[in-house]
Amino acid sequence: MARSTHRYLFAVAVVAACLAAGEASCVGFDLHHRSSPVVRRWAAARGHHALAAEWPAKGSPEYYSALSRHDRARRGLADGGLLTFADGNDTYRLSDLGFLHYAEVSLGTPNATFLVALDTGSDLFWVPCDCKQCAPLSGNGTGQDVLKPYSPKLSSTSKQVTCADPLCDRPNGCSAAATNGSCPYGVRYVSANTSSSGVLVRDVLHLTREAGGAAVEAPVVFGCGQVQTGLFLEGGAFDGLLGLGMDKVSVPSVLATSGLVASDSFSMCFSRDGHGRINFGDAGGPGQSETPFVPRATRPTYNVSFTAINVETRSVAAEFTAVMDSGTSFTYLNDPEYTELATNFNSQIREKRANFSSASSDVPFEYCYGLSSGQTEVVLPEVSLTTKGGALFPVTRSIIVFADETNGQPRAIGYCLAVLKSDIPINIIGQNFMTGLKVVFNREKSVLSWQKFDCYKNAAVADGPDASPSPSPAPASRRPTTLTPQQDANPGAAPVPRPMAAGSHHAAGALSMLLPLLLLGLQPLDRFLLV
Repeated sequence: MARSTHRYLFAVAVVAACLAAGEASCVGFDLHHRSSPVVRRWAAARGHHALAAEWPAKGSPEYYSALSRHDRARRGLADGGLLTFADGNDTYRLSDLGFLHYAEVSLGTPNATFLVALDTGSDLFWVPCDCKQCAPLSGNGTGQDVLKPYSPKLSSTSKQVTCADPLCDRPNGCSAAATNGSCPYGVRYVSANTSSSGVLVRDVLHLTREAGGAAVEAPVVFGCGQVQTGLFLEGGAFDGLLGLGMDKVSVPSVLATSGLVASDSFSMCFSRDGHGRINFGDAGGPGQSETPFVPRATRPTYNVSFTAINVETRSVAAEFTAVMDSGTSFTYLNDPEYTELATNFNSQIREKRANFSSASSDVPFEYCYGLSSGQTEVVLPEVSLTTKGGALFPVTRSIIVFADETNGQPRAIGYCLAVLKSDIPINIIGQNFMTGLKVVFNREKSVLSWQKFDCYKNAAVADGPDASPSPSPAPASRRPTTLTPQQDANPGAAPVPRPMAAGSHHAAGALSMLLPLLLLGLQPLDRFLLV
């Protein structure tokens, strides 16, 4: 402190002396910002090319974005700027609830806890609230039988979102007397007859800093979900859904707009055993691959472009775009991409084709294979997708395992290529293709980044069995995959669909597709006001 004071007094003394003696009697120094043309020329002339290129051109949007990041870093938001939920950054893939990843979130004052599905394919965050038609919150099979719906009346920090609010996209819906002046919402999803509707509410979402654990109360707008239909009544996202999309109402957008994160970006890590992590403000690190998002004129999504499908040594040119959607369990491709991937995968498989459908369970996958008695290992071809720009997106989980029980113990009986032919005009890279990766949705740079990652150690996976694939030099280099019919047993095993009764929620959940119908250009029902 004393040293800083001495410097300050010295500077004052110099300035005073200069003023007294006149300008000609003093030696002056020109001050230049590090991104100024003078400094950039000086750095380049002395071989400091990294410094010269570090800052973007003055006055550009990138320049002001960099300044903002610098300011936030000085306020302590850079190194410790990662945000996650107050209950932790852990996420969980629940096979009985649609093979989606869920996280615990806390809302309101006093806080109420919800187990919400994480969905990069939609924007709105909603929870069951003042329910008229919601899924039962007890006996849900999650071990959390004390879940309760949210009610704005029970939260002292809850505020009404009126139709004059900038986040109310459809203010004409306020003519309905039933909303009492609150902005109504309604979202229909691709899954059959699946929707959520109610009114918008503003309240605090309880978050925490990854470094230091400082509590953060972030004001967010979310849906007070009064009426749910379809998949939501059958087990999928029964306790709410957190949309992570690009729209201004999404939680990542609100956090970035409010300056609570150092980077307008977030990451999701998907472990092979169903565990995962989510962090807001995370732009990733060195060594990750990336590809740009493909812009959409309306309702932007995390849409990326692919140029080739690679199965083992065979690479087939394929120009297509797909939405990166954690709210869709499996991957959906249109033809010809679906046929190219499926037939090339099939040509590399040694096991015979099998059919696992039964009277009580219709298995939707086309390419399925049976195991011989006692067989526990299979040799699978490496699969990857070449993205625009040339980076390979590795597919570490291309299959789903089927099992039955012998003497009370599960036994793997076969597996299927976990890709379906899409019956909608959109390709979807589902959560299963993101397994084994840390995927960064960098909205600030408008790129998708990814890296093989250990979600437990929070570290990139070194080269080896989990290294990113390039078409293999020869089939002999392929390593056997152990098929262990427990989700948390062997990291190479896929989740097991348990035997299910006719009409059970497991069948619907396994094919959950939570993209809003707006992406398809379909007309919403008149009574729904989509946000």
